[in-house]
Amino acid sequence: MNYHEHADLALLPELAKLAPAEFAGFVELDKIVGRTDGAIPQKYRELLALAVAFTTQCPYCLDVHTANAKRAGATREEVAETVFIAAALRAGAAVTHGTLALKLFDAAR
Repeated sequence: MNYHEHADLALLPELAKLAPAEFAGFVELDKIVGRTDGAIPQKYRELLALAVAFTTQCPYCLDVHTANAKRAGATREEVAETVFIAAALRAGAAVTHGTLALKLFDAAR
């Protein structure tokens, strides 16, 4: 079995059929990324979506939002910088969770 294929997105209608209310709610929430009337310009909305996709490791999100970012005027350099901004925050979260581990270690019996 092959994982993470673009063609898998063709199964979205089946998900919608199986859980229509939940799917409709998700679709409405997902629309905020593509808003063009918000304070954040479309290119930056897509770069933000990419940063989240990098940290959540969602290949389908990468597929959709990379293309959207390009259409919104993002450059390869901006996408590359977004990769490392996301990586830095992901690493930062690991480090700061290390402080929680120390606190939990000290509290353990």
